[in-house]
Amino acid sequence: MKRTLIGLMVLGLAACGDDTPKPAPKPAAPPPQAAAPTPPPPPVVKPEPPKPDPNKELADRVKRALESEAKIQAAGIDVTAKEGRITLWGTAATAAERRRAEAAAKKVEGVSGVDNQIKVVKGS
Repeated sequence: MKRTLIGLMVLGLAACGDDTPKPAPKPAAPPPQAAAPTPPPPPVVKPEPPKPDPNKELADRVKRALESEAKIQAAGIDVTAKEGRITLWGTAATAAERRRAEAAAKKVEGVSGVDNQIKVVKGS
């Protein structure tokens, strides 16, 4: 029994030996070069503030005009504008509401025409 135990201990110690290869030396760093003078930073150019989009502004004014009309459900109507021409999209509960929306849009300053694409849907 003692021989077996001694044999196992010898094998255990032999297995613990470290035969890993030593790491290769790192290559020498390249010699430092003379520091070149740093160029001055480029001038800071402030971006121009974005110019307001006249089409968006016109569409917003028409939408506010629709919202101010008590007999128009403006939440169901979208407005787009291009070069003074307004397009109304969405739904209205009656044909009268559809006509009122077109009339309200025509009254807004800057509107040159109205393309009424509002669909009449009962209960909308």
